[in-house]
Amino acid sequence: MTGIIDIKSSDQSTIGLSGLAVYIPPFRVRLEDWCEWTGSPWQKISKVVGRSFRLRGPDQSMYTMAATAVMRLIDQYELDPAEIGFLGLGTESSSDNSAGAIIVKGMLDRALTERGSAPLARNCEVPEFKHACLGGVYAMKGALRYLALDGRGKKAIVVCADIAEYARGSTGEPTQGAGAVAMLLESNPTLAAVDLANSGSASDYRIMDFRKPMVRFCGQDRSESHHIQDFPVFNGKYSTTCYIDETLQALEDMYSKRSLEPIDYLRSLKNVFMHRPYRRMPENGWAVAWLFALGRGSERDRELLGSYAEKSGIELDALLAEMAAAVDVQDFATPEGLNIEPYPLTMATLHAFRQSEDFEDSVLARLALGATDIRDLGNLYTAALPAWLAAGFEEALRDDLPITGDELLTMGYGSGDAAEVIPFYVAEGWQEAASRIRFTEALTRAVDLTREQYEALHDGRRVTDLGYDPADEFIVERVGQSDDRHFQDIGIEYYRYA
Repeated sequence: MTGIIDIKSSDQSTIGLSGLAVYIPPFRVRLEDWCEWTGSPWQKISKVVGRSFRLRGPDQSMYTMAATAVMRLIDQYELDPAEIGFLGLGTESSSDNSAGAIIVKGMLDRALTERGSAPLARNCEVPEFKHACLGGVYAMKGALRYLALDGRGKKAIVVCADIAEYARGSTGEPTQGAGAVAMLLESNPTLAAVDLANSGSASDYRIMDFRKPMVRFCGQDRSESHHIQDFPVFNGKYSTTCYIDETLQALEDMYSKRSLEPIDYLRSLKNVFMHRPYRRMPENGWAVAWLFALGRGSERDRELLGSYAEKSGIELDALLAEMAAAVDVQDFATPEGLNIEPYPLTMATLHAFRQSEDFEDSVLARLALGATDIRDLGNLYTAALPAWLAAGFEEALRDDLPITGDELLTMGYGSGDAAEVIPFYVAEGWQEAASRIRFTEALTRAVDLTREQYEALHDGRRVTDLGYDPADEFIVERVGQSDDRHFQDIGIEYYRYA
């Protein structure tokens, strides 16, 4: 029923994940401190958002974080760089509109050569994938297709790296974050097989839920730091609606491909990993998917759904009619429509469901693996989902959980909008590969910022007394300034491995 594939097979077609490595910048803002600075309610922020977030340092960029994560992957899994035939970059924080993953490759090649190692293969492919927070998932799919076709016998690395930053005083400010996660993909994977054939996809243009028009960059002053500020244009409530709706559509595609009974399938899953811009978003996304599945289940399932609806004063028939109706979320992308709820009865029922005893087992328990540790990450955009997966594998190892052969359902999302629902199947002997992830170790080096340091670092001003010396990581050494006729390097970053 769940479409399990043979993860023990030596067949070349069994392709998937064999390693994960994480880089998180050390500069931390504790959200309890942030609440004191801003007068925000800590109890609400902790329940909805998380515990802390990280900022990039004065000499860091998306590219330095990506390259550091890949270097850690190479070291932690003792990889031969010459075997890497594909280096994909998933990001929405690019600062170059021409080059992408080749920048990361160039940084790695130089550092590897300087320490006496072989560089990455000269015939390595270096694509960059962009679709908001889904770019990393698309990069992973591209890498798996490469391995299945012209890259047979090779290894692939996908690195997801991003800087999530929002204007101070905006509703997005507590959901900031920065970091990178690198993934090792190959045949006969040692962590989990990835079943693309039975995955689900969805996409639909949504105009303005979350965008980054280039006009925001014009005339930015980089004299005090290397930073380009990348504050998005977003509409929070509408973005939440888009996330939920697109997730439902991707699930529907997977249900159809696999001939699944939705609620039976959802109940069969033990662990689910979703795109996580903040703590509450995946909870709501999964909970609504659960309610929709109940609506399509047995008479007993619909009675259960009706019990939640009744607590909110809603008739079951009206709720089922709303769930069955074709809603075009794009119709709400107007100044007047942004605050209108396209699924009013469903969201009211969700409120009652959240208060029920069933919510813990149906929702929170299935989203629990690794969830505690990632409350200290903030939003990592493309890296949010693989970071949660890394935390989950490490927690399963630490707690000696029997997950061999289990299906782990992953659900990626990118504003604009698109979603991917992809099953992973845990490989036999996964523990050895999981022991090399070192997720918790990546979080241990932390510098807690004062309010003055946070505001200066956030605003691109010089920051003093950070008390941090880069070690075993890439940094931006300088940014080119020349714009004359005979030599131009204006805006080009020069890197160094510290």
